[in-house]
Amino acid sequence: MEIFLQQIINGLTLGSVYAIVALGYTMVYGIIQLINFAHGEIVMIGAMVAFSAIGWLAGNTALPPLAIVLLGTLAAIPVCVAVGYALEVFAYRRLRHAPRLAPLITAIGASIVLQQLAMIAWSRNPLAFPQIIPGTVFDIGGATITLVQIAIIATSVLMMAGLSFIVYRTRLGVAMRATSQNALMAGLMGVNANRVIATTFMLGAALAAVAGVMVGTYYGIAHYTMGSLLGLKAFCAAVLGGIGNLAGAMLGGMLLGIVEALGAGYIGDLTNNVFGSNYQDVFAFLVLIAVLVLRPSGLLGERIGERA
Repeated sequence: MEIFLQQIINGLTLGSVYAIVALGYTMVYGIIQLINFAHGEIVMIGAMVAFSAIGWLAGNTALPPLAIVLLGTLAAIPVCVAVGYALEVFAYRRLRHAPRLAPLITAIGASIVLQQLAMIAWSRNPLAFPQIIPGTVFDIGGATITLVQIAIIATSVLMMAGLSFIVYRTRLGVAMRATSQNALMAGLMGVNANRVIATTFMLGAALAAVAGVMVGTYYGIAHYTMGSLLGLKAFCAAVLGGIGNLAGAMLGGMLLGIVEALGAGYIGDLTNNVFGSNYQDVFAFLVLIAVLVLRPSGLLGERIGERA
């Protein structure tokens, strides 16, 4: 039971990160049916900017650890928001009505460009992310949870709740849902579609910045390629839950993280670690394939607007 509880805690931590990144994918797809494969690189940029900011603050100020992490995150958010806005304006806006393959190839190209720019700015070597949060460990029924894990899970829940409030309880959210259903009709009703789409990209980029700080703090490392696999798995989480569905992205991210943790823990033990943590990605993608074979629209289904 202790092992099971420990793997659930590890899975919830990992799934929280996947869910936050998946929300960025599913919001953009819900608005303009575009898979922004450069979203993982925005997560990476958030981690890199936070690495630089936190390292400087830790070495030049006497601020408490929590304040340093918060300021590092606040430094990463506007940079990622600017990158997200630039991608929408310069890479995707002119391709909205182009064949779907064109923006997809553009997204892949943008991700490569962002990777290379990050490599030039921060070098190709892995960077040790500053570990300034105390490594306090709490015992829960024989399992352990660290202060970093608690912070990641709590922050993710708050961000999911905040995003849901924006989408379903604000005028911006109404404009986003109207644009998603019919951009032309929304424009006739006074909604500026370009502004709404750009805002959606910026919201997703802000979430990605926080996710980058989470990943760097949790694993203690930052690298210019760290966003590739993370972005792919978060996209799979969005598809698993139902692409375009906010609740589906949250559910898919949590489920994917738990499956990875349980697969790495239990199957690793049963096979004497022959199929352990090194194969955790395989377990996640096998579950994704199984779900999509049985339910192609995802667990909660794709969000489709109702028309009178």
